[in-house]
Amino acid sequence: MDKVCFVVSPQNPFKTQSSLLDEIHRYAIVQRTIDEDERFEVSNIEFSMPKPSYTADTLVKLSEKYPDKEFALIIGQDNLKSFHKWKNVDFLLQEHDVYVYPRTGAAETKWDKHKKVHLLDAPEVEISASFIRNSIKKGHDIRWLLPSEGWKYMEEMNFYK
Repeated sequence: MDKVCFVVSPQNPFKTQSSLLDEIHRYAIVQRTIDEDERFEVSNIEFSMPKPSYTADTLVKLSEKYPDKEFALIIGQDNLKSFHKWKNVDFLLQEHDVYVYPRTGAAETKWDKHKKVHLLDAPEVEISASFIRNSIKKGHDIRWLLPSEGWKYMEEMNFYK
């Protein structure tokens, strides 16, 4: 891959709006976290799309906006469990490759053997966004788990406490 783009979603269809930090702040956290690494970028393309956001629609919009680029999806293995619930999953898998990062305890799914699904051979990292949010809420100092600029922003804004 030439670049990894983090797409900040205003409303995931599998989460309640009340459980999410405002998209502007999530965008700022990602932007500050990846700011100095040219291999990464952050996108707010879904901010102007209907809510909730659907990955298939976002990939169509990105492909229309950048017709000379090829887009793939990177997800955690735990997402494959509910992959059948995703909007237009058959279209998504027809048009795009899906790279799956391993998660501890993730069960095998029917998607594991799909020709467009690529299970990555990578170290399993026991850190998730939920773990980070819950640890901050409990008052644990986890700044060593996050890039410093992203942590500083969350600390300054008093998020997740």
